[in-house]
Amino acid sequence: MSDDAKPGLFQRLRAAFSRGGETLGAGLGAILGGRKIDAAALEELETRLLQADCGMAVTEELIEGLRKRVARQQLGDVAALLAALREDITALLTPVAQPLVVDRAHKPYTILVVGVNGSGKTTTIGKLAQRFGAEGLKVVLAAGDTFRAAAVEQIEIWATRTGAQLVSQAAGADPAAVAFDAVQAAKSRGADVLIADTAGRLQAQAQLMDELRKVRRVITKADPAAPHEVLLVLDATQGQNALAQAQQFHAAVGVTGLVLTKLDGTARGGIVLAIARQLKLPIRYIGLGEQAGDFAEFDPAAFARALVDGPAT
Repeated sequence: MSDDAKPGLFQRLRAAFSRGGETLGAGLGAILGGRKIDAAALEELETRLLQADCGMAVTEELIEGLRKRVARQQLGDVAALLAALREDITALLTPVAQPLVVDRAHKPYTILVVGVNGSGKTTTIGKLAQRFGAEGLKVVLAAGDTFRAAAVEQIEIWATRTGAQLVSQAAGADPAAVAFDAVQAAKSRGADVLIADTAGRLQAQAQLMDELRKVRRVITKADPAAPHEVLLVLDATQGQNALAQAQQFHAAVGVTGLVLTKLDGTARGGIVLAIARQLKLPIRYIGLGEQAGDFAEFDPAAFARALVDGPAT
């Protein structure tokens, strides 16, 4: 997260993760108090990690690391235990905290945005356009979701709001044709960045994946180096289902980066750990709402503090 965005986003993240109950740290502290860390304490923490949607593999990995430190008498109380947990979560997330960097040697730098309907895909595209425009980059948006009602209009609103140019066709047009035309238009207009939207219909998953593969192939035909980024937008409130979606999209189109949205709407932020461990895909950004300031680069240390500590007192 950028320095100016951290405080507000960090506080909201902490509040979200404590919604509906105690956070990892607050709950454990209330139960254990000043007690010595023992097997029962670690078992309680294990339960809380699973409840936070960290998944079995991540939970076992974190607990085993803490158990070894307890055996070496390195963790004498709850405060030390939670400090170690924050460190271990940060270490798990740090390798995947990789902001999206536009390579200006590629023009247009083509970003194919994928994800299911309702994941926050359109809002993410708008926020990216706003961010790149603020950096002085010329942006073209491709309205590749030609089937969902009002999808083109939503992208058009973001184009107007951010000063980006729009490439679109009539409703029901072939998404691959839109993508091909968008690459050609972005080249001819001297655009720095092309952000291409895609459809995300859950009810026809096999058909959707076939369509996405075709879109990707056509983009590569128009520009052999493209797409330079395949960005998957995931709704964090979906929990383990978000992990399944990520696996499916990655297998189909080779995802190169993730955006995790709606983190303000979940009290189970541990899914981010499960995704990081299993997929090892770069987490480019997180989103906590609809406004421009609700979007930031992923900060693993801030995320770990929010997940473990909960709201500041």
